[in-house]
Amino acid sequence: MKSIYEAKEDNIAKAAQVIKDGGLVAMPTETVYGLGANVYDAQAVARIFEVKRRPTFDPLISHIADFDALPEYVEADQRVWALARRFWPGPLTMVLKRRGSHAGVDLACSGLPTATVRMPDHPVAAALIRQSGVPIVAPSANLFKSVSPTTAQHVYDGLGDQVDMILDGGSCPVGVESTILDVTGMTAVILRAGGTTREDIEDFLGEKVLLSHGEPDRPSAPGQLLRHYAPGHRLRINAEKPQENEFYIGFGTRDGDLNLSPSGDLREAAANLFAFLRQADATAGERTLAMAPIPEYGIGLAINDRIRRASHD
Repeated sequence: MKSIYEAKEDNIAKAAQVIKDGGLVAMPTETVYGLGANVYDAQAVARIFEVKRRPTFDPLISHIADFDALPEYVEADQRVWALARRFWPGPLTMVLKRRGSHAGVDLACSGLPTATVRMPDHPVAAALIRQSGVPIVAPSANLFKSVSPTTAQHVYDGLGDQVDMILDGGSCPVGVESTILDVTGMTAVILRAGGTTREDIEDFLGEKVLLSHGEPDRPSAPGQLLRHYAPGHRLRINAEKPQENEFYIGFGTRDGDLNLSPSGDLREAAANLFAFLRQADATAGERTLAMAPIPEYGIGLAINDRIRRASHD
């Protein structure tokens, strides 16, 4: 397909030029595929909202590849730098106070006085950001509220030729979005559970980290809306066993039409989550969907966050 390009050196260079020219590039990260644009190009940022059909009150994450880029438009104190050096590159996004004013950044941040920033742990994303020469603002590369993409084909299936280039870097190894951590106050607060666990952050900081689901009507970070990551079929969660006329996604010893991880490995389950939801949606036919209970610790916190929002009626 003409929009999908193998993530080779020459194609990454072409994609960087697309970013510089104000276009949109879907890039692989360790979490999910992101729909990227130059954060300093307001028209390109506006096009992300348009292509995704995403409301502009729902802020976007900016991606950097080098620590030197952090103080360009956010304030970073000693705690922020410590967290960055420990968890970056990786699936941790920090909510930070913004510096200065710029139309593109303002739109990406939905007019909030804060910005969300992370450094992805993927060689293709890092190379694209560096060669573009700017932070790349990138939400998940899918239609708003639908299941997030973990392969280049998922991106094309959802957005098609509305994306100027899709860099194919294979399947995303983490499979759920980054953890979003608000560090603007005295106490760190997780606004979205994700690929970096609450336990790891607490161990590093040596203090309790709060967990907030935010205000769905006024999100301060991505992924806070009540219904999100949703398949087309109705989804029942925490299902001990399937009911009649249900496509059952199992976990561990609870087997089904699909099993997120027969061995009960939460990392494997997270990596399979969105791909299996897409597969179930495509093959369930007249059946509705049901999913086995997932333990609520480690990255299971992120899995449960996604499936609760996916099942919200």
